[in-house]
Amino acid sequence: MAEPSESEHEEVPEGAEFWAAPDHDASGLDLARAISKATAGAASTAPRRKPKSLRRLRRSGVPKSSGAHPDERDPQLLDSTMGRLVSDLGWALDLKVHSVFGRWPAIVGDEVAQHCTPIAFADGKLTVRTDSTAWATQLRLLAPTLVRRLNEELGHGTVVVIEVEGPHLPSWRKGRFSTRDGRGPRDTYG
Repeated sequence: MAEPSESEHEEVPEGAEFWAAPDHDASGLDLARAISKATAGAASTAPRRKPKSLRRLRRSGVPKSSGAHPDERDPQLLDSTMGRLVSDLGWALDLKVHSVFGRWPAIVGDEVAQHCTPIAFADGKLTVRTDSTAWATQLRLLAPTLVRRLNEELGHGTVVVIEVEGPHLPSWRKGRFSTRDGRGPRDTYG
């Protein structure tokens, strides 16, 4: 009888006697083949089910593919997507108002725009700040014309009234105490 070679007498790791068979290959390839055959057989006998997300789509009546015609699931142009987002969230009026703020010199004229700026818009009231009291008076006289122009840009009835604020003037009020109807510090005007 021939003596076995060294490759046939490889040591079996401790605890591997359970898996060891008389015709066991110590490299582990036979075990890997046995496991892959077992899992392949189990997978082919199990019924294949579609994922739940696809089943929900089928039940809801959404077709599996868009087909030859355009569909909402197809890639969309940025312009139409942004337009739909603006209308869904109700930003149309806000965007129009801010575009008026950006185009203020073109709407009211360059000379008026140099001396007054829009500050806020809320509930049909546009607030405008001027750089002098003379321009505040002038803008109050131009208010009906400005309301008409702004409503042409934004839509009828959007701007109801224009509130004109004068410039920020220094306050004579200093400290905790003050007098009502006081005319400021009188001793500095000598």
